Amino acid sequence: MEGNGSPFEFPCDIPVKVFGRNDPAFRDAVLAIARRHFPELDVDDVTTRPSRQDHYLSMTLTVWAESRGQIDALYAELSRHEVVLMVL
Repeated sequence: MEGNGSPFEFPCDIPVKVFGRNDPAFRDAVLAIARRHFPELDVDDVTTRPSRQDHYLSMTLTVWAESRGQIDALYAELSRHEVVLMVL
């Protein structure tokens, strides 16, 4: 564990799961936010999974994080956005 309280040793790949309604506005917002913090994020780094009845969508973004601060900033911005229901 690093001295910053994180179980990760940076730099490293970190998966970030984001949940919201299954519509283009959610997907677009999540990708725009993620690319502000991780400009190198590629479509191959993103997986999506709809809910059973297709009302909700989970997106898993695998990002190469240089520091805990970078991840914290991403989580904070995602959590504040109105189309995001949950971030893990």
